[in-house]
Amino acid sequence: MNSKKIEAVEVFSGQEGAQIRQIFSPVDTDNTIRYSLTHCTINPGNSSKPHTMKTSEMFYILQGKGIIHVGKDQKEITKNETIFVPPMSKQFIENKGEIDLIVLCIVDPAWKKEDEIIE
Repeated sequence: MNSKKIEAVEVFSGQEGAQIRQIFSPVDTDNTIRYSLTHCTINPGNSSKPHTMKTSEMFYILQGKGIIHVGKDQKEITKNETIFVPPMSKQFIENKGEIDLIVLCIVDPAWKKEDEIIE
């Protein structure tokens, strides 16, 4: 069994402007999974930078509220909501609340820097 506490996972600033903790990826599981699982925090009033992923993404909102932009569409998002973003979709998330917007993100296949295009 492989277990991690979120507080023990290293934080890095993503190119898209969020504080990111990559919890699991194929590397952490002896390549028994093909996706990556990340925990992202966007502070009140901030947003991620517009970017396009060559891979699909699934977002699950743990806390807060905001607006997700995918292509020309936008949608208000809140706690306990799940959003699917297809590959090659320009996207970003704005935190429109008064507390941190915290999101779990599954990227499939697993996130790689070369699969992300910052706008």
